[in-house]
Amino acid sequence: MGTYIYEPFMGTLQKHGALAGLRRWTLERDDSGTIYPHRIYRDNKKNIYHSVTHILKETAPQEQKDALERWIEKEGSADERDMACERGRLAHAHAEYLLKTGAKIARHNANKRGSWRTGKDELDRCPRKVTEWGLSKAAETAPRVSWSASGYARGLRSFILERVTAIHAVEFSVYDREYGYAGTADALIDVDGVLTICDWKTSKEVRSEEMLTNYCHQLGAYNYALRKITGIECNQALVCIARRSGSPQLRLMNNLEVRGSEIMFMERCLEFKKQLKELAVV
Repeated sequence: MGTYIYEPFMGTLQKHGALAGLRRWTLERDDSGTIYPHRIYRDNKKNIYHSVTHILKETAPQEQKDALERWIEKEGSADERDMACERGRLAHAHAEYLLKTGAKIARHNANKRGSWRTGKDELDRCPRKVTEWGLSKAAETAPRVSWSASGYARGLRSFILERVTAIHAVEFSVYDREYGYAGTADALIDVDGVLTICDWKTSKEVRSEEMLTNYCHQLGAYNYALRKITGIECNQALVCIARRSGSPQLRLMNNLEVRGSEIMFMERCLEFKKQLKELAVV
């Protein structure tokens, strides 16, 4: 797995280089549990970063932790959890295929025709119709999704084909040295023409506002790190939750809401650091 150390970028050429790095490189992931019992990430200087999702889990309200423990202890919950993870993995893989393949087709066409356009945010884009055409071609060649996840994949596919107008990066790692966290964002795309950082989720039921808050803080973490790494300012963030049937549940955050989620995640990072110090003392 490649390792890439990002530094803050400014200006058109640097932003393009930063995006190329996001597309091509990831931090090294460590699930061994030899240093911490949870997933961590490392850069090529061996600096350690804690997983965004783990920080959110450890700093969740106690009632959420208790509810999770009760669910885990229920008979049959392990099988149910495994099936849910597999559905999520398959749906994510389908969305990733559509976006990566669609972007490749669209870029090839735009390169051939010389039809790239630079936006006010200094990012280059294929024409909207070219991107939409590329995604439709990708949908025609997408591998078949097993029946257990087909409804979820179908919901994500319909959203992507109907709402995505440009594709900048897919499945990319971000990190922040100051707060010591890292994670993988699902997509940096234009949704209806607006630059958006996006995360895919799956759920049988409509998610409560309490659960959506965690997801919003997760995107706040990704957006803060993305801005520090690349200088790219996202105008909005989106949690797209695929369901077994019907349209996905969408939680769209404007710029002000995203900044608020960033601040809330930073507070949770500080709380997590306190927890780590207390464990070290014990």
